[in-house]
Amino acid sequence: MSLLGASSFHIVNLGCKVNRVEADSIGASLLACGLAAAEQETADLIIVNTCTVTGEAAKKARKAVRHAIAANPVASIVVTGCAAALEAETFCAMDPRVSVRGKAEIEAELSGAAGTAPLRMGAGFRTRVGLKVQDGCDHACTYCIVHVARGPARSVPASEVLRDARAYFQAGAKELVLAGIDIGAYRDASVRLPDLARMLLAESVAANADDGPCARVRISSIEPLNVSDDLVSLLAQSDGSLCRHLHLPLQSGSSKVLAEMDRPYTAEWFAALAARLHGEVPGIALTTDVIVGFPGETERDFQQTCELVRQARFSRLHVFPYSQRAGTPAAERADQVPAPVKRERAERLRAIGRELADEDRRRRAGTREWALVEGASALTESYHELPAPPGSAAGTLVRCSF
Repeated sequence: MSLLGASSFHIVNLGCKVNRVEADSIGASLLACGLAAAEQETADLIIVNTCTVTGEAAKKARKAVRHAIAANPVASIVVTGCAAALEAETFCAMDPRVSVRGKAEIEAELSGAAGTAPLRMGAGFRTRVGLKVQDGCDHACTYCIVHVARGPARSVPASEVLRDARAYFQAGAKELVLAGIDIGAYRDASVRLPDLARMLLAESVAANADDGPCARVRISSIEPLNVSDDLVSLLAQSDGSLCRHLHLPLQSGSSKVLAEMDRPYTAEWFAALAARLHGEVPGIALTTDVIVGFPGETERDFQQTCELVRQARFSRLHVFPYSQRAGTPAAERADQVPAPVKRERAERLRAIGRELADEDRRRRAGTREWALVEGASALTESYHELPAPPGSAAGTLVRCSF
């Protein structure tokens, strides 16, 4: 079925920031082609954008498709994304109305009909605009299968990134979030991620038409080894135009577990990086992902993780109990951690995460930051939510006090 044969659509999005950008791009193109957004129960077309980073994510993808089938007895259902790339037959077997299509195939059909890529701004879209600059991954962590689903690392040409950013800045976007599966691997000839960030900041200044603050740029999740000297210097010198916030996936605070995950650093190395960032970039906020209950993880390993997240002074933790993903080396191990132990460790670490978030807020007490209004709340440069000043318009940058 042609996507454009429908009159209304609904998108179910699962997974990472890259998936969010891709889903929003599909939605904006469908709107530009004249389709109307609708609830899942009434839409002619349902698109499920799937994730497969863990076994649990793959289960959620299958559940989302089954829910769409049950919720709407007549809609055509298109499944795309990482889980669809690996399990096409599974999804197609669920119902005759289900088809699997790749993102490139969808993009090709819609770009021909929509013409110039429509902006993902306004009603139905987030105030922070995600900009996909990279895709794919050349690593193979033993718990992850995304490198298979997404393919090798590749980068969007800098000229295309700048063209799209310019359009968003000129349309009034006040924060661009650079997204990628392995964003630190960005390469376009001699242009690396810090170079790209500098170019984007220059575009922001050029597009600023009033006396208000220029739009800012935020880097999303970046692998620790890709935090270069040049990037640290830029963060320290940009006065917040490049947000002094990095999401650094730790995954474990045990060097033994990190080695078994095939993560290319030790706990000691990561601790030194965090200390350096806090020392050289005053006010920086660090957030992270942590997997608990990886096969073979002992209580001592877990305690080392607790110690390191405190030492690194993270302001937010995303804690994931390990979930077996078929097709990965870790899933085949015999020393799986019992589910109750994983749940208990996850709760303990989340409690530490709440303490660390409170501590970071206390350290910032009495300070002011530019924050992007997102409705009743505003997101600060350091990735904290504060109440938006009364009367402030969504999508604007305002000064907020801790």
